[in-house]
Formats: sequence, C-alpha cells, structure tokens
Amino acid sequence: MQIELTDFYSRLGTIAIILVLGFLLGKFKLISPKTNKDLVNLLLTVFMPASLFLAFPAAYDDKTSGLFKSGLIAGVLVMLTLIIVSYLIFNKKLYKKEKQRSAAQFALIFNNATFLGYPIIASTFGEQGIIPYCGFIIAFNIALFSYGVYLFRHKIDLKLIISVITNPNIIAVILGVVVFFTGFKIPQFTRDAVQFTGNATTALSIICVGYMLSNAKFTKLIKKWKLMLTALLQLIVGPLVTWGLLSVLQFPQEVIVVCTLIQALPTATSLGLFASKYGGDETEASELVTISTLLSIATMPAMVSLLLIH
Repeated sequence: MQIELTDFYSRLGTIAIILVLGFLLGKFKLISPKTNKDLVNLLLTVFMPASLFLAFPAAYDDKTSGLFKSGLIAGVLVMLTLIIVSYLIFNKKLYKKEKQRSAAQFALIFNNATFLGYPIIASTFGEQGIIPYCGFIIAFNIALFSYGVYLFRHKIDLKLIISVITNPNIIAVILGVVVFFTGFKIPQFTRDAVQFTGNATTALSIICVGYMLSNAKFTKLIKKWKLMLTALLQLIVGPLVTWGLLSVLQFPQEVIVVCTLIQALPTATSLGLFASKYGGDETEASELVTISTLLSIATMPAMVSLLLIH
C-alpha cells in the first residue's frame, strides 16, 4: 500500500475546507465553548465508536484478521517506545516544572489519532487502512486512558482501570472484532442506523479542531519558543521512530504506512482536556495543541514525502 502524493494532498485539501468552516463558526460565535465541549463528548462516546464498530468488513478472511493483529501489536510497540523516548527527551533539564514536563511527554506520545486520524485514514485508504487502524486504536486508547492520565495524576487506582475498560471506543472495537470473527449477522436496519451515526464522525471531528484554532492567540504563541520546540519534536520524532521501528521489525506495508501517518499528526486535542481534569496547566496545554496543529500543516506533508512516498 502506497500513498499517491496528488491523492494525499487532495484529501488534505478536503479536510482543510472543513477545518476552515470550524474556524469560521468559532470566529462568528456560532459555536460556543459549551457546544464544542458537548460535540467532543458526543464524538468520543457515540459517533466515533459507531464508526469503529462498523470498520470491519462483513466477511472474515485471514488477510484482514492478520492486518488487525499486526496493527494491534504495532500499536503496543509504538506506544511503549514513545513512552520511553518522551521520558528521555523531555526530562527535568528541559522542563523543570512537573506540569510542563507531563504535558510535553503527553504531546509526544499521544497525537490526534481519533479526531484527525480516522478521517484521513478512512478517506485515503478505506477498509485497507481502517483494519490496522482499529488494531492500533485499541493500544492507543488503553495507553491514553491509563498512562496519559497517570502523567498528570501520578497514581494508578481502580477508577483509572475502570475508565479504560469502559471506554466506548475500546468497547466498540472489541464488539466489532467479535462480530467479525464469529460471522454474526447484524440486522440491516440496525447496521444502517449505526452507519448513519458513524458517518457524522469525520466532519464533526474536524469542525471541533477548527473551532479550537479560532480561539488561539497567534501573536502570543510565536513567542513561546519552548512550546514550539516541543511541538516540532513531537511532529518529527514520532513518525521517524514509528517508521524506523516497524520497518526494522518488518511489519506489513499497510501497517507501517497507517501507523507512521498517524504519528505525523498534531498532538491530541485531549491534552487540554486531560490537563484541565487532572490538575495540569490547561492554558499551556491548549497552546501546545494549537502550535502542533499549525506546524503540522508543513511537517506532515514533509514526513509523508520523506518516509511513505516512493
């Protein structure tokens, strides 16, 4: 599986138009902070799970199951490797304050695999890319809702474990796996209802990112060199490490392309939400997400051209 440069830029152009729509809706106050928060909650609990549940093909075959398993294993390896790399790069010498260090480490490990990753993978590769993506997203979400929370709380308890197990996205993928491997036939009217719900994921997720950008103070962000450095490292180190690791281990080409493309995305929008909920610096975390998103306009095509287009 290869990426055609023309097709890739065409997909990015489509996403850019929807991103501008979200930006304008925010600037003209047609989306309020509460509305955006509600949309994010709906995306994470309803629309995205519906998309992931129906991502698997109707009929079982060995190749598809192999891609899913490879995506899952690759996700585990990538997450573990990036946790180690983030700890080594963003140490106490670079970030003396614990809250800033936690945010930087979070940014390197967890990118926008949900809000931007799904629409890019789905529109560019279709089923061929979504299958390994589903495997990867299980490892991603388990790491996000466990180690991601730990970075800010610095403790593991029963509540944290339960939140991982009951995460709607993980439940949706597991149910999708069960249906795929057992061959269980979902009634068509039920399948259609879930599909119509899941179809809203792409546009709504990108609109939410556009809204976030509409609230950024760009002149102030330029002066924050340390956040700029953190975002650049996240956007460059993540895809390089992923591509190198999976290539050396000789993973299927589909898995290498999908995982590397995901790691070239800007950092997760959930960074601001996690910082707010678990005692981090919400303002600086949101600024880091914004800087990463803006810089990715240049770095993402560069990483794709360097690593994935032959």
